[in-house]
Amino acid sequence: MILDIINKKRIGEELSYQELDTIFNGYLNGEVADYQMSSLLMAICINGMTDEEIYSLTKIFIDSGDVLDFSDIPGIKVDKHSTGGIGDKTTLVIAPIVASLEIPVVKMSGRGLGYTGGTIDKLESIPGFRIDLSDQEILKQVHDIGLVITGQTADLVPMDKAIYALRDVTATVSSIPLIASSIMSKKIASGADKIIIDIKVGNGALLQSYEDAEKLSELMMKIGKVYHREVRCIISDMNVPLGKCIGNSLEVLEAIDVLQGKEENNNFVKLCYELAAEMVSMGKEISKDEALTLVDDAIQSGKAYQKFLEMVEYQKGNVDKIKVSKNTIELKAKKSGTIQDINALELGKLSLSLGAGKIHKTDKIDYSVGIRLNKLVGDSVKKGDVLATLYVKNNVQGIKLNDIFMIR
Repeated sequence: MILDIINKKRIGEELSYQELDTIFNGYLNGEVADYQMSSLLMAICINGMTDEEIYSLTKIFIDSGDVLDFSDIPGIKVDKHSTGGIGDKTTLVIAPIVASLEIPVVKMSGRGLGYTGGTIDKLESIPGFRIDLSDQEILKQVHDIGLVITGQTADLVPMDKAIYALRDVTATVSSIPLIASSIMSKKIASGADKIIIDIKVGNGALLQSYEDAEKLSELMMKIGKVYHREVRCIISDMNVPLGKCIGNSLEVLEAIDVLQGKEENNNFVKLCYELAAEMVSMGKEISKDEALTLVDDAIQSGKAYQKFLEMVEYQKGNVDKIKVSKNTIELKAKKSGTIQDINALELGKLSLSLGAGKIHKTDKIDYSVGIRLNKLVGDSVKKGDVLATLYVKNNVQGIKLNDIFMIR
């Protein structure tokens, strides 16, 4: 039966709800092997899925666990998701901003996929920070402080958690149907009334073309309509890294700088403002311009950073104990000129090789390693200027410094 299902998708035929339910629940229950599910995921990557298959798979994911109910909490609950990119730490900034404006935010985040880092991995770089909250703890926290960022609980879409980990190590992360089902099942199960999706496109993202990003956007809005959720999508560039830092502890520290109003107005800061304003616009049902004013005030007044600290304290973390490696390597300019481009994909690969992400399911992440960019696109440099600082382990053998900066 399982082989028949895999073969059916291999030759491009549509799978029924029952067939999808059989193999996906079989995998969750340990009755279907990793190699069998990997074969099906690859067949889906190659041949795609129909809308009906995607609706079925999303339902199967949602039904694999609990669905949170925040109907007793006043206000519109707005959630945000990013498809992932190099240096993307926007959730750490925009969730506190929005929550500080009295819009409840419950954010179920994931781990890294491929070369892209995950919000949960970043939060785990804060010593003591709990990302394994139970449904009851999530409900209490959103009641008490209006903000939760946590990993998927064991009871919330457990199927996605299992498939997510397998996709990460089987080159099946960029499938539009699998991305859509994964994202929307988590957003719906975690009780959001309205959802904003940041779809990254470019060489440092899961999606490489604007056309694919538009397809994903349309698909997730369709799924939203099926479940009576308003979904807005923003397509953002990921050909260059987002902000200055790549690597878990470094990215948390950069997010803190933005919340404190210390960071310059680069592509990361601009995207945070845009996403936060969309969420505030949806949550308060006001114009985008009105929302932008509120977002800026939340940062300038310190309310957003205080909300971040409140969340960290509530989840037992300590930002004063965040550590970055003391071992560094400087990447210097080989010639003078202006930086025309920074290759986000190569930076992602480099970060992974340093130990900031996982190559195998059993790998352990080193939260202290990563990359800090000292120069960004458009900056003038002289030969010998430090373009980037690498924070590395004691053993740095095998690190390859490819052509990351294009200088002319």
